[in-house]
Amino acid sequence: MATTMQHKKASADTADDGLRRAGAGNDGQPMAPHLTTEQVWQQIAKASFAILSHVTPAGEPRSSGVVYKSAGRRLYVAVARDSWKARHIAASRRIAVTVPVRRGGILSLLAPIPPATISFHATAIVHPAASLEAGSVLNELASLLPAERRASACVIEIIPEGAFLTYGLGVSLLKMRTPAAARARVPVTAARGG
Repeated sequence: MATTMQHKKASADTADDGLRRAGAGNDGQPMAPHLTTEQVWQQIAKASFAILSHVTPAGEPRSSGVVYKSAGRRLYVAVARDSWKARHIAASRRIAVTVPVRRGGILSLLAPIPPATISFHATAIVHPAASLEAGSVLNELASLLPAERRASACVIEIIPEGAFLTYGLGVSLLKMRTPAAARARVPVTAARGG
């Protein structure tokens, strides 16, 4: 009897391993063959709120919500020139970003449906707002950076790197309850020719 149960458990474990490996990336993270780089960028472009995380020069973790605008596969955030975000991010230039993506429509008003998320590492460059005036980026940032704020603000340019780690994108609300089915790793830059 114990041998039969052990055999069934071993078979189930092997089947589970096969499911985890099927569609897994190089580091074992599930890949979503139906979720493309372009689809993730479209979701980022539709959203406007993100959580930006960084480490202070003293090594303390910090995060804050920011309103952003995406343009040219980059994100831009306007902050006060003398803000701690501007000072700390300029010092390290390394950040992590999470973009919540609302799911569930009207149902989310009635049931506790968490948002889907897109997370990634990025390089951040802090620009004085005036330095962007020569480029077309300033026109695209008008909603974030009205003319009266340009003298007192700076712009954080966020350049995503590596891969987007997504949760709940491209899957049904029901599958969001199963982490292995809801997670995906999608390259920030699409492969050439694909």
